[in-house]
Amino acid sequence: MKKIFYIILDGLGDLPHPDLDSKTPLESAFTPHLDKLAKEGKCGLLYPVGEPVAPESDTAVISLLSYKPAEHYTGRGPLEVVAENIDFKDGDLALRCNFATISDDRKTILDRRAGRNLTTEEAKALSDELNEKLKLESADFVFKNTIGHRAVLVIRSKKTKLSGFIENTDPAYKREGIISVAKDKFENVICESKPLEGFENDIKAQEASKLLNEFTKKSIDILDKSQVNKERRRKGLLPANVILSRDAGSELPKFTPLKEKLGLNFGCFVQMPVEKGIAILTGMRIIEVPILKDLVATYRSWAELAIKEISNFDGLYIHIKGPDEPGHDGLPKKKKEIIELIDKYFFEKIISFVNKEEFVVCVTADHATPCLLKAHSSDPVPLLIWGKDIEPDSTKSFSERECKEGALGILKGFELLPFLSKLAK
Repeated sequence: MKKIFYIILDGLGDLPHPDLDSKTPLESAFTPHLDKLAKEGKCGLLYPVGEPVAPESDTAVISLLSYKPAEHYTGRGPLEVVAENIDFKDGDLALRCNFATISDDRKTILDRRAGRNLTTEEAKALSDELNEKLKLESADFVFKNTIGHRAVLVIRSKKTKLSGFIENTDPAYKREGIISVAKDKFENVICESKPLEGFENDIKAQEASKLLNEFTKKSIDILDKSQVNKERRRKGLLPANVILSRDAGSELPKFTPLKEKLGLNFGCFVQMPVEKGIAILTGMRIIEVPILKDLVATYRSWAELAIKEISNFDGLYIHIKGPDEPGHDGLPKKKKEIIELIDKYFFEKIISFVNKEEFVVCVTADHATPCLLKAHSSDPVPLLIWGKDIEPDSTKSFSERECKEGALGILKGFELLPFLSKLAK
């Protein structure tokens, strides 16, 4: 059996940008190693979840691992809570949260990520303060910071089980059933959580939204007076003085492990809580990877570790966060630069190691994050597959435009890993 390198470049897809001569960051980037794989393999486009869905990473990763989100997804909150090893039982309420900045009059959200410069130490101190000082009338809770401005929240009612079918307080995402979808445009004000349509009379949803609104309001009072935020203001930084919540869930998803489903023993390189939660629940073994400030050192070390670890598994799922953040920040040149670093310091080493007799290589993305939108979009993402039983098509380079003409055509995310499994076997 051939070994599989299944490589996901987070937020890679994009749209033509005027700052890049109407090219996408990927199309504009110098990527000789990705281009080599594209020329020697087959390319196409991929809808990570489906058309016309602008997916979040959670549903996209679930789909890319061969599971249909509509059948398995129970909200992002439970996935991130699992990753943080917080006790969670069906009927508890779990949410993904952001530390954010609200204006002094508490009406306008100034920044959904508190300037994206909140340190782990600051976030930990703020979390500890909330856990110590905030009291809910009829529930207990656990609030925990994860990475940067990100956090998770679990609420346990003393009166009833809770339902995840409630609206977000984060205005950037709307609920479509249990799934959250990024909005193209939104008003920068905190949303009041309420039961979703069809659940208005559900006592569990009513209680869940009531408790979340209570937590949100009381958190502002505590965070605004925190010494951490006083110090941030003194330094000219945005205070992290409100918690925005989204993607509620009240039960864990049930996945058939990949080993049982596809006969694959997979290891994974993941760094974000949601990816870790999915990895745990699908039976992948998480390989601890270095996350360094120096991207060159990070990508080089990931490649070296992948080459070392691949012998222990049927395949490695490698999720590289890099391109997504400059997409959200609207920085096409920065996104182009990061893509070039990944090509030079990650893919160069991988290419020098693999051969078509023993390996299958797949490169794609979990979603597009166009710099013009600063948000995820429903656009399909580029896809390449390289290996012995893949006859090259006419693709000349790895880009959205070239992949559109590739012989693979258009695939859906849940179809991809079974296809790779067949190639490997």
